[in-house]
Amino acid sequence: MATLRLGDTAPDFEQDSSKGVIRFHEYLGDSWGVLFSHPADFTPVCTTELGYTSKLAQEFAKRNVKVLALSVDPVDSHQSWIGDINETQGCVVDFPILADADRKVATLYDMIHPNASATATVRSVFVIDPAKKVRLTITYPASTGRNFDEILRVIDSLQLTDNYSVATPVNWKDGDDVIIVPALQDPDVLKEKFPKGYTAVRPYLRTTPQPNKP
Repeated sequence: MATLRLGDTAPDFEQDSSKGVIRFHEYLGDSWGVLFSHPADFTPVCTTELGYTSKLAQEFAKRNVKVLALSVDPVDSHQSWIGDINETQGCVVDFPILADADRKVATLYDMIHPNASATATVRSVFVIDPAKKVRLTITYPASTGRNFDEILRVIDSLQLTDNYSVATPVNWKDGDDVIIVPALQDPDVLKEKFPKGYTAVRPYLRTTPQPNKP
């Protein structure tokens, strides 16, 4: 399987999980999705990641995002591990963890990097939009825990820039000023789209208040 690229359709699959059988595209429905993999159950870094993700449940829900984790261990192992996660992280894991024992999903999404590990998945992250297109891919080594605040930040940027003719600058966070895309030059269109005005630092670099904020 070739590496998935941005804009590709996220492969559909059917796989068992801690919440029963998941049919991926059906599970996502009209929502955005975050699919992220873990090297194995009962591993310390993964335990902290899943705990923190569960604490972000309301943040993901606000953005119409469904979360789906994956590990190559079976369902009964997942269920035992979830008990540990809930107890040690002070949370309730309420999203599915795929039981990818046959590596079907890991293979579809190129989550096993043989030069890193021949059997365990690396820490892959895929953000998928309601049209089932891959919008973000991030790959971390097994030893490094992911920054899920950053994943939420990227989703905020994607959802904003899908609806307005803007891009988000370095270290942008929801509520900060944004950048008008260079292709937009007509003064009348600029006035209509950005009634709060804008600052032209350079002809190609124009900042404006985030358009979907009061």
